[in-house]
Amino acid sequence: MAKNKTQQYTSDDVREFIDVFADTDQKRADSLILLQILSDISGYTPKLWGTSIIGFGNYHYKYASGHEGDAPILGFSPRKSAFSLYIYSDTEKSRQLLADLGKFKMGKACIYVKKLSDINLSVLKELFLESIAHINFHYQIL
Repeated sequence: MAKNKTQQYTSDDVREFIDVFADTDQKRADSLILLQILSDISGYTPKLWGTSIIGFGNYHYKYASGHEGDAPILGFSPRKSAFSLYIYSDTEKSRQLLADLGKFKMGKACIYVKKLSDINLSVLKELFLESIAHINFHYQIL
């Protein structure tokens, strides 16, 4: 079975990563806002996952196919083209909330947002809480 590419790394400093990885002042400022929101909502300290994901907490998943691994409960990456928000959004409540989120694009496993001013942060917080509830119900929190 293939090993997961995204592994938790705890030795690198998250704020230093943001200073280097985020390519604009706006992206750095938005990253610090996301750090605060996600820390407050999750109760977890941010950790680096892989080479570019800031994750909060972690859980173990196992699919029917046998594929399994660990992943952050919530996370984001300040990528060049847009923020990648790693959030579970396939519940009925999440789908309803997405209608009021603002300007974003959906990926298979994340939501893409160019800047935080494009979205409703109150709705984003509700999406984060829904994601935490879903993961707590379905998976083993580590």
